Amino acid sequence: MTKQTILGRVTQLAKANINAVLDQAEDPQKMLDQLIRDYSNNIQEAEQAVATTIGQLRLLEADHKEDVEAAGAWGGKALAASSKADQLRADANGAEADRFDSLAKVALQRQLQSEREAKDAEPTIAAQNEVVAKLKDGLSRMKEKLAELQSKRDELVARSKTAEAQNKMMDAAASINVLDPTSDLGRFEDKVRREEARALGKQELAASSLDAQFEELDSLGDRAEIEARLASLKATT
Repeated sequence: MTKQTILGRVTQLAKANINAVLDQAEDPQKMLDQLIRDYSNNIQEAEQAVATTIGQLRLLEADHKEDVEAAGAWGGKALAASSKADQLRADANGAEADRFDSLAKVALQRQLQSEREAKDAEPTIAAQNEVVAKLKDGLSRMKEKLAELQSKRDELVARSKTAEAQNKMMDAAASINVLDPTSDLGRFEDKVRREEARALGKQELAASSLDAQFEELDSLGDRAEIEARLASLKATT
């Protein structure tokens, strides 16, 4: 897997909108569990990629350092060979002087080659440093995202358990309402009240009948008194 692919995946995962994913999930808890597994695997993969990229960077940096050091060393050798050639030439030893000048040129060629290799490696090292920085940043955000996922999962599980407990309580309360013995007492009380009302009605009816009888008796007494008084009047005449 190339660094670009890893970097792209790390960036994409680090920017993932967890809430948007959960909104589309039929079972958010299962989705979170799967996301946590995927993120954990991706983090491990990203960590390996980052480690590999850092390792490659360190090799490039080591090679660059060797080239810089080699350029310095070849420069020193060129200077030494040139100085020796000048000394030999001063001593009228032209042949040896030319040989040391040739050695100086070889050293300078090696110096130039080492400097060129060091310079050519610098853009690659800079780019690799940028990639490593982005990978580290993305990896850090992925770990933060994983912590967020785990927190979301714990929150969701807690809410689910709370909702389940509330539903059980409401179901139990509904069952109690349906089988509420006080509702039977209410019906019995209504029945008693109806019986009491009927008894009151009978009492009232009985009372009105008795009053009528007494009124009738009083009426008979009045007629008897009238008859007696009439008889008394006739007797005196």
